Amino acid sequence: MQKPSHSKPRGLSLSLLLATMLIVLLSLAGAAAPAAAQTEPTPTPTDPIWLAFSAARAALEEKFSVNLSIVRRWDWNQAEFVNGIDSCTTLENPLDARQLYFGWRFLVTDVFGKQYEARTSFDRTIVVACNEVTVETAAAATSPDGSLPTPVAGAAATGGFELGGHVLELNTGTVNTMRSAGMTWVKRQHRFTLGQDPSAVAGLISAARANGFKILLGVVGNTNEMGNFDDYINRYAQFVAGVAAQGADAIEVWNEPNIDREWPAGQINGGNYTRLLAAAYNAIKGANPNVLVISGAPAPTGFFGAAGCTAQGCNDDVFMQQMGQAGAGQYLDCVGLHYNEGIIPPSQQSGDPRGSYPTYYFNSMLSRGYSPFGGKPVCWTELGYLSPEGFSDPLPATFAWAQNTSVAEHAAWLADAASMSAQSGRVRLMIIWNVDFPFYTPTDPMGGYALIRPGGGCPACTTLSTVMRR
Repeated sequence: MQKPSHSKPRGLSLSLLLATMLIVLLSLAGAAAPAAAQTEPTPTPTDPIWLAFSAARAALEEKFSVNLSIVRRWDWNQAEFVNGIDSCTTLENPLDARQLYFGWRFLVTDVFGKQYEARTSFDRTIVVACNEVTVETAAAATSPDGSLPTPVAGAAATGGFELGGHVLELNTGTVNTMRSAGMTWVKRQHRFTLGQDPSAVAGLISAARANGFKILLGVVGNTNEMGNFDDYINRYAQFVAGVAAQGADAIEVWNEPNIDREWPAGQINGGNYTRLLAAAYNAIKGANPNVLVISGAPAPTGFFGAAGCTAQGCNDDVFMQQMGQAGAGQYLDCVGLHYNEGIIPPSQQSGDPRGSYPTYYFNSMLSRGYSPFGGKPVCWTELGYLSPEGFSDPLPATFAWAQNTSVAEHAAWLADAASMSAQSGRVRLMIIWNVDFPFYTPTDPMGGYALIRPGGGCPACTTLSTVMRR
């Protein structure tokens, strides 16, 4: 994978600002602070973003001799530092510049409106207070017709964390495996073709219901049918409305629309996808407001270089930024996200032997999807760890990065990812990729991700059931 493109800050403001300023003003006036202000929650000290921000703020305070304990807002993003993390400051010896090109970028606005920039590595071992604020922008999103419809109200954006799995077939063995792992959701993917009746998915919904599962249906179309895009949008929206009317619990609107395998080359852009998402969202909510609408998870990748997009695709971070700029946050209950290339525990934020690219790490991947959409929760619609253990053939060369991952690690890391997702407050649903796919081919070793291992065992079911308290 290549480096990601420049990314634009997407904000997380300090929620305590107004209360804190009120306390300061009252204190100066000799008045006692209200009791409610004294009981405001404080930031979680173990949150990686908060810890990185604290280190960045301390560096800025030291460099500029300012007090930033009270600020108007602070924003952060994952960024590529094209010329290195030290490129925003002046070094006595340019040869001291550190060869770090990815990390957190923080923009801090003080109470008087002055802005400061700081940068940190993902593990916070490198912190830089910049001389001035730099500007990094993503490729602009486009919306050919320049407008989107008013969002239809829905009622599906609530609920606690739940676990599910992507299955090939809901047979007795698969169902028992899912139950033993504490799963309550099943995911199936459906390939829509023009003219198809929504009853085509009726059997998938009824099978899930019969086995006591909620069902997420990923509905993806065919790129060769999308020539008349306006007409296609309407017909796709009509189909997913019919799926919603039949009682699907959640619908993922497309799959990996940032690459040309799933979207027409030359038209890949988060703004274009948002037009489809908006029409689908309104159609789904009009048919059944209780359906959870999930945006199509982009393929995690930095393949498309520093520009972020080519005719063949876009890096996932740039694509989601384009979506956010186009207004996609109004048309989703949950942000679809994939994470499937981890080879270290999800709690680690550094140490991957391949490097520091954000899609290698659970925490940075979660932040990558959460930040562009105004606090909308994330739904992992595909999260898995690849292990070749138990298979006689080695992994294909393109998947060799997972060659040393054991089944024990596969089981432990899935449980850790579920636990961290549940405790993050940012994740609504985690769908494990996958439960029962047996295929292990020279091009796609799907069976290496499966919970059901060669021989029929499921070590991850034990670890997951502990997390899910089943």
